[in-house]
Formats: sequence, structure tokens, C-alpha cells
Amino acid sequence: MTTQDIPTLNAALNATATVLITLGFIFIKQGKREAHRASMLTAGVISAIFLVGYVTHKILMKGVHTPFGGESPALRAFYYTMLISHIILAISIAYLVPRTFLFAIKGDFETHKRWAKFTFPIWYYVSVTGVLVYFFLYIWWPSAPAA
Repeated sequence: MTTQDIPTLNAALNATATVLITLGFIFIKQGKREAHRASMLTAGVISAIFLVGYVTHKILMKGVHTPFGGESPALRAFYYTMLISHIILAISIAYLVPRTFLFAIKGDFETHKRWAKFTFPIWYYVSVTGVLVYFFLYIWWPSAPAA
């Protein structure tokens, strides 16, 4: 594995977390608490592994960001709006997800449910936009290599 492989691995982790979060949502709506718990805890572990990979990549790249290659002003505005909202909400997720999990682990399901109403859509958005950022930067509009 090389440094260049980490973003692809991270996108796969984010996509996996998105599927697990979706399943967790479906399971709880169906009243399948154990399946919900397993799905959400696994999504949490996958997201934590993603975070380690993301930080590792940033350290190895010495903080250098990957430039966005899209040239259309409208596309650039869309991408950077998505990216900024993704970053801000990702920071909040680092607190919201463990806190929401803690209520469930303690058996305080009423508080867990109240927190999950906010945590779930934010975590879902961050997970989905994380995959989209990868596609924007590496698949759809990669920057031109320096001449």
C-alpha cells in the first residue's frame, strides 16, 4: 500500500459506514434493536478507522491538500460549499456520535433517541459527502499534474 492508496481506502470505509448507518436506521424502524446496535457500533468502528486513515494521510502528506480540478465557477462553488459544510459537520460528529452511543450503552434510550434525531442526519451527511469529496477530487475532476 502506498500513500496514494489511502484516499481510496478512506472512501471505501466511508461508503461502508454509509451502508451500515442506513441499515441501522432501517433496523431500528423495524424494531430490530440488536441488529440496529450491531450495525451502528460497526459503523462507529469503521468511521474511527477512517479517521485514523485520514489523519495518517494528512501527516504523510505533511498537510498538503489535494487540489480540486473542476474549472466551472458553479461547480467550484458547489464543491467548496459541500467541502466546508462536510468539514464543519465532521468536527461535530467526533463529539455527537460517541455521546449518542454512550446514552444507548448506558441504557438511557429516551436520551439516546433524542440525540440520535440530530446525530443521525449529520453523521449520514458527513459520510455521504466524504465519499463525494473523494469522487470530486480523484475520479471526476482530478487536478492536472504539475508540468
